[in-house]
Amino acid sequence: MSNHGSTPAAWTAVVICLIAFCVGAVGLIIGSWPVFWVGVGLLVASVVVGKVMQVMGFGTT
Repeated sequence: MSNHGSTPAAWTAVVICLIAFCVGAVGLIIGSWPVFWVGVGLLVASVVVGKVMQVMGFGTT
């Protein structure tokens, strides 16, 4: 465990997750439920993308 999670898969998932939270927050602030749900969708996508990248060899085993 020498990389401490610093893998392309982890960083990609975290960046998408941060974008998702920002989009969701903006949706709540402006009162737009569709924008909020786009943020939720991006959050789910971040988990999927991170796992797919890990399986492809861009993460730890």
